[in-house]
Amino acid sequence: MTGDVSSRTSNKRPRSEEDAKPTAGNGVGNDEETSSEDDIGPALPSTVPKKKRRRLPYEKLYISALPSAPRYSKSLMHKDQLSFVTLTPGTDFVITSSVDGVVKFWKKVVEGIEFVKEFRAHTGEIKSVSVSSDGRSFATAGVDGTVKIFDVVTFDLLSMLTMEEPPTAVCWVHRRGASIPLLAVSCENTPTINIYDGRGENQVPIHNMKGLHRSPVLLMSYNDPYDCAISADSSGMLEYWRPSGSYEKPDNVFEYKTSTNLFEFKKSKSVPSSMTISPTGTHFATLSSPDRKIRVFDFASGKLHRTYDESINTLTEMQQSGTALQKLEDVELGRRLAVERDLADNASLRSRANVLFDESGHFILYGSMLGIKVINLLTNRVVKVYGRDENLRGVHLALYQGQPKKKGVTTVAMAASENPLLQEAEERDPMLVCTAWGKVRFYLFTNDADASKSTRDILNEKPRTLNPTQKSTTAASATPTGTAATLHTTAGDITLRLFPDAAPKAVENFVTLARRGYYNGTIFHRVIRKFMIQGGDPLGDGTGGESIWGKEFEDEFSSALRHDKPYTLSMANAGPNTNGSQFFVTTEKAPWLDNKHTIFGRATSGLDVIHKIENARVHKERPVEGEECSIVSISIT
Repeated sequence: MTGDVSSRTSNKRPRSEEDAKPTAGNGVGNDEETSSEDDIGPALPSTVPKKKRRRLPYEKLYISALPSAPRYSKSLMHKDQLSFVTLTPGTDFVITSSVDGVVKFWKKVVEGIEFVKEFRAHTGEIKSVSVSSDGRSFATAGVDGTVKIFDVVTFDLLSMLTMEEPPTAVCWVHRRGASIPLLAVSCENTPTINIYDGRGENQVPIHNMKGLHRSPVLLMSYNDPYDCAISADSSGMLEYWRPSGSYEKPDNVFEYKTSTNLFEFKKSKSVPSSMTISPTGTHFATLSSPDRKIRVFDFASGKLHRTYDESINTLTEMQQSGTALQKLEDVELGRRLAVERDLADNASLRSRANVLFDESGHFILYGSMLGIKVINLLTNRVVKVYGRDENLRGVHLALYQGQPKKKGVTTVAMAASENPLLQEAEERDPMLVCTAWGKVRFYLFTNDADASKSTRDILNEKPRTLNPTQKSTTAASATPTGTAATLHTTAGDITLRLFPDAAPKAVENFVTLARRGYYNGTIFHRVIRKFMIQGGDPLGDGTGGESIWGKEFEDEFSSALRHDKPYTLSMANAGPNTNGSQFFVTTEKAPWLDNKHTIFGRATSGLDVIHKIENARVHKERPVEGEECSIVSISIT
């Protein structure tokens, strides 16, 4: 640049004068003596042209096809925690399965679902489920080494395949209208994928795919429009293959894998735990661990389209910076983060979470710490949140957006009329179904925004113990134990899951003292913020208490139980093998306590109560007068 610096400087007006003058869209003033060359540096935000916001055509129409009520309208029960919930396309059945191997069929009707049939499908946990693209076939794989095949329309168990090793994943891989249904099954310890006749008439597979993967296959999904399956193994590798002919990658997708982003999981050292293909077949979505990211890929090209980070670090940072979708109070944030950590640490829970597409393929739905999010993939915005204010964390989702078939004949004249009853009959009845963390219920989100909180939770299951009188009479002769305890405190209830198999003496001691009322009226006498709360001393100063045997008893350590997460219930002691009656609940990870204190349980609910006790005002680790929290009673189940 040429010219005298001083002359250029003298021609510049004062800042306040410049601000008063209007400027053109390119940032140059109206005064001829003012030049854009005088301003060195980045342009002001007002001079930067605004980006044109992306808009999805007919977005409101797509959203109206989703359930409108933000709260669930009904919940129904299994006897044990739910694993999966499935909606069958075209046949309108809801199929729920639980960790005890039970499968239930429900029929979608106008404004809700009706129970149809129940099967004790497996003797243990169900690892994987799959419904065919035509909605007529359903399969489950269990830890008992069997695969069960069901006919959906007749809700009947057709056949059972007995595997040489426990199956990991099942997937129907035939097109709509195929004469022979095909079922792909992967196993726990080998990378082989076996293709079976889905009618279950032959225990020998039609084809074995041995060279596709080098590690055991964890997930499989089938894309009907492309007639192509995609599988993911334990090393994070994804492979495309056609379930017919040469069983190789079809020609209607990418040519070279190096041109895709399918190595994304290898790069991030993560493994997909869920994989879903959109109804249109254009995209597929994955949920991976341990990075806890949702990735949306273009199916044909294998290119990464969107990534959403739901890791605990990101969630915490967004809450601290105020950029989260919803700002949570510290106690509530701690409770919800504890649930997220449990989901992240528990492999069986991770495999139950999924990502879902709506029928248009423009939106994805998935459970998060703040509720079930609905995200517009084009605008990259959250357009809806279900269960934001509910006490549940959605895990596995299924979406119905159809119209229940109603009895009756509609003539052309009737359809052309403006009869409001006919118009109502033709309306859609969308329904979102979800399981939840730590719940034996599944939840229905519909258009019913006026559902009563007092009547929406249906008691459709009988208690496990049908004769409580018999239970109480035999309890005295049997060894006192239990699997759960509820601490009824002056601050609220805390539910504890007990581990009688890992620490039988500690559980027996705690359960017996609780049933005797030994802990009633005692306080949490020692409270250390961000560490633990301690109770169980009848003297209230940490020096008293004794076991049911009248003496100290030995420690019980287990390699499977560590102080690697908050809300761990452990025995307090004064050294090795000095356990009495006192116990504590951690509020943070405390690995230095491993092999020093017996772990005999974990808190599963009432975590906000624990934090309320933890945050009491203390003096020398003892709550000050008026801040003490006492145990009113303890219920054992």
